Amino acid sequence: MKIVFNPDLTDNKTMKKIVTFGEIMLRLTPPGFKRFSQASEFDVVYGGGESNVAVSLANYGLPTEFVTRLPKNDIGECALMEMRKRSVGVSHVVRGGERLGIYFLEIGAVSRGSKVVYDRAHSAMASIEPGMVDWKEVFKDATWFHWTGITPAISQGAADACLEAIQVANDMGITVSTDLNYRKNLWQYGKEPSEVMPELVKGCDIILGNEEDAEKHFDIHPEGVDVTHGDTIDAKAYISVCKQLMKKFPRCKKVIVTLRGSISASHNSWSGVLYDGEKLHEAPTYQITHIVDRVGGGDSFMGGLIYGLLTYDGNDEKALGFAVAASCLKHTIYGDANLSTVAEVEKLMSGDASGRVAR
Repeated sequence: MKIVFNPDLTDNKTMKKIVTFGEIMLRLTPPGFKRFSQASEFDVVYGGGESNVAVSLANYGLPTEFVTRLPKNDIGECALMEMRKRSVGVSHVVRGGERLGIYFLEIGAVSRGSKVVYDRAHSAMASIEPGMVDWKEVFKDATWFHWTGITPAISQGAADACLEAIQVANDMGITVSTDLNYRKNLWQYGKEPSEVMPELVKGCDIILGNEEDAEKHFDIHPEGVDVTHGDTIDAKAYISVCKQLMKKFPRCKKVIVTLRGSISASHNSWSGVLYDGEKLHEAPTYQITHIVDRVGGGDSFMGGLIYGLLTYDGNDEKALGFAVAASCLKHTIYGDANLSTVAEVEKLMSGDASGRVAR
């Protein structure tokens, strides 16, 4: 699958947009590296898997549209304002429902991992239903649709609305991508991921995930890799995952696997592979030795990948390299979203990781 877009980033008025669909939440984090039990105040950030991708792409100069459902209250307005501030379109956001979802994040360090506590039951997005969004209207000037496995995990209605969007996008010839994003604590409405995800993923052209996503959603396992111990990863071991996913989902043209080696909560290795059905492309491995915030790392990878596939004229290896470098930089930025520029990402790709002051 050769995706050619080559936008002129100085003028995005003639470019077709990228649409993402999912839940944006209020994130509450104790300052610094404090534990929940130490907190007397919380830092506020708005973010979510799909909104983070939209922010990355808007930051790179591409037109984006984020579709979600938000409550008609001041907190819902704050979430909208955050997206507008990042130049993300919100003209198709549905208003209604009880509340904005919340999640609490305790940022880990060294041998203490980070913790997430969700408070998103009965949120506006969890209460969405098919028919609430006019997908034909949303997609009439779109070239790409992105969703993640988080959305169908939060409710049956959200899963059905996601399927509705995918089917319309397929009918309109729009590229569809997914980040499988397995979250065990979200599947609480009586369905297992294996009952829901296959029907959604079969409409996708691009699949991003890791070995846990493939196992939990589709009972697909990598060969010859231990994902629980060690700081090195054999990228070639993942070709079996890619091939199995392509066999299960024939529409898929590219499978991308993120490769994270966890030495500690503060030090990860980070890379990725892309399989196009014939060749396995491998990205350079980065050692991220002083992680600031790893939340949104996969989202920043996906944003970088979409940008690369749309701008690098079918050069999958360069697109993959951009995705890994973009995500590497995200680990140095506090908050959910990647605020790096194209120039900063390409500078890192060229080998400049000095971190020197730019004057």
